[in-house]
Amino acid sequence: MPRAVYVLALGIFAMVTSEFAVAGLMPQMADGLNATIPQIGYLITAFAVAMAAGGPFLTVALMKFPPRTALSVLFAVFLAGNVLAATATGYGLMMTARIITGIASQAFFGVSLSLCAQLARPEVRGRAVAVALNGLMLGTLLGLPLSTLVGERFGWRAAFWTVTLITVIAALATLFGVPRIERAEGVGSFREEAGVFKKPKLWLVLPTSTLIIGATFSAFSYLNPILTEVTGFSTGTVPVLLIAYGAATVIGNNIVGRLADRHSVQVLAVGLVLNLVFLTGFAVLADLPAPAVVCMLGIGLVGVTMNPAMAIRVQRAGNAGPLVNTVHTSFITLGVILGSSLGAVAIDTWGLRGPLWLGAVMALAGLATVLPDLLRRPVPVTVPAPVRPAPQAAPVDC
Repeated sequence: MPRAVYVLALGIFAMVTSEFAVAGLMPQMADGLNATIPQIGYLITAFAVAMAAGGPFLTVALMKFPPRTALSVLFAVFLAGNVLAATATGYGLMMTARIITGIASQAFFGVSLSLCAQLARPEVRGRAVAVALNGLMLGTLLGLPLSTLVGERFGWRAAFWTVTLITVIAALATLFGVPRIERAEGVGSFREEAGVFKKPKLWLVLPTSTLIIGATFSAFSYLNPILTEVTGFSTGTVPVLLIAYGAATVIGNNIVGRLADRHSVQVLAVGLVLNLVFLTGFAVLADLPAPAVVCMLGIGLVGVTMNPAMAIRVQRAGNAGPLVNTVHTSFITLGVILGSSLGAVAIDTWGLRGPLWLGAVMALAGLATVLPDLLRRPVPVTVPAPVRPAPQAAPVDC
């Protein structure tokens, strides 16, 4: 596996940690910015909406640059937004910072996943994507508790300065650890990239990712109140359970990464079936601690961890270019928005088990979008050869 892929994971970790920081510091930020808790919650929504709506446009603006140059620009934009967040004197400036960092983060995901496809051999692209996306999983496992711990001890601004430091380290690692390569052959111009979206197949596979992530986040967004108010765990126990959930995502992500290249559709089908079972089981057994924890960990194991298989399926339906990957990430982010927002509606209507039932319905809908591919006779997949860097800058396989 090219070592540069691990460097990309560090950059993704920095951006995910920044994204999650607000969730762990809402009371402190509300006091510091003279805002209400719901207003701080809008900062999370603004980040997600900026990712989904703005990321593709920034990707288009950077398509003429080689991948490493594009990543450097994105680090600079993200760093500026994060510094603005750390120094914000009012709610308006903080909202602006979240929009800037959200747009940069989305574009970074797209360019990074495209670069994984260029650096890795065709038969291990799924594993390369999984390694890079470990930054996302570790952001859940370590980034959120780290930013929360720093914010509680030294103030919420210190949490954003910590993310700034991690971002600088990731940017320097990218500068020296990612080889300079040109754009992939046949991919790069806006005309070529945009033309891919004329393929009906691409538009048929993108909603699957929205539904998979929507099903997962309808539950994940409300794990805290479900575990405390329905299952009966203490507030001190919940962080430990969330760490276990994060560990399950890391394990699941690496398993899926090893299977995604040859069995992407089958992996997605099995993952959706299992997620449907775990979500339904959680909804029915949420008042029983042991089954509830098993179901929660199961959701972590087969939920967001489907990302490598989702990415490979989309790349085969379109291409491995940065715009396709960024638009795909926008569909994933749309799942986060729908899962969390519709989950709130479900709580108002059916109580705290409502988001779990909603997730089960979304998982079932996602399975329906995969079944046509699963039942279709498989055809040989031709994967274009990755662009290799110059010999003197070739990544060392480990």
